[in-house]
Amino acid sequence: MSPVSEGFTVAETHGILLRPGVEVLASSDDRGWSSLYASLQLETPFEAKFSAVNDQLIVLHLDGLVRVHRKVRKGEASRLIPPGGLFMMPGGMDFDIRIDGALHTLHLYLRRALLEEVAATILPGDPAHIEILPLFGESDPLIERLLLGVRDALGEDNSWATPCVDYLVRATAARLIHRHSSASPAPRHDDARAQVASGQLARAIEFMEANLEHSIGLPAIAETTRLSPGHFARQFRLMTGKAPHQYLLQLRIERAEQLLRDTDTSIVEIAYACGFASQEHLTRMLKRSRGITPAAYRRALRS
Repeated sequence: MSPVSEGFTVAETHGILLRPGVEVLASSDDRGWSSLYASLQLETPFEAKFSAVNDQLIVLHLDGLVRVHRKVRKGEASRLIPPGGLFMMPGGMDFDIRIDGALHTLHLYLRRALLEEVAATILPGDPAHIEILPLFGESDPLIERLLLGVRDALGEDNSWATPCVDYLVRATAARLIHRHSSASPAPRHDDARAQVASGQLARAIEFMEANLEHSIGLPAIAETTRLSPGHFARQFRLMTGKAPHQYLLQLRIERAEQLLRDTDTSIVEIAYACGFASQEHLTRMLKRSRGITPAAYRRALRS
């Protein structure tokens, strides 16, 4: 399946999954896959420093809106990363990271040998010189779809999954080389505009989070980005997969869950603090989203 013969296991990764508090839901440890290592897990808040490994790491955020702080040799930054956001760390690079909330993630490691093999087929020159660039929170819809295919393969019979994953991982490598490497073409105007939109997205989400208890409409949210409401709504949906009002509702539900879990505040007070019109409104939205009422949610956590 790959340029190397031995299976790729968690022992060759950064060790993120070996930390206490990580619930690994599925992994390729027992699959014998040699060009990649894949895992699906629930990660809890943590802060740690990791030494470099040889291979490329891609982390896909599957849920949450989580603030992540990253430090590498060239600097550090903090960013709110929505579902679909990517955290990419090239082989050979140390990094520090802090994650401030719980979330489900998919981790994918690609062998350096595989990247060079794919690069040799699509680029002139020595493939050993190819450098994949770090990525912090931005989205790439094609890589997201390819990684979701790998996630699905983790739950399938290995006789079917292995050849499927081979195609997926090579397509992922080709995308990295084409769009996220030292060989990538200079950004087009629309690429630069998308990068700006990533920062605007963070500002919009921060505004929503800071004003959950208030009634806020699309014009007020769009004003934080200096875009027209219509253009902002299109950009927001493109980058998050949700309309702004849907995302705002998701934030309100997540805040309500946090207050139900961590405080003794009454349900009616939580409803108003999270921007719901009434306790009944919160109950209806939580039941529609999670299939459980606020009171039952709180009892389940404390039983």
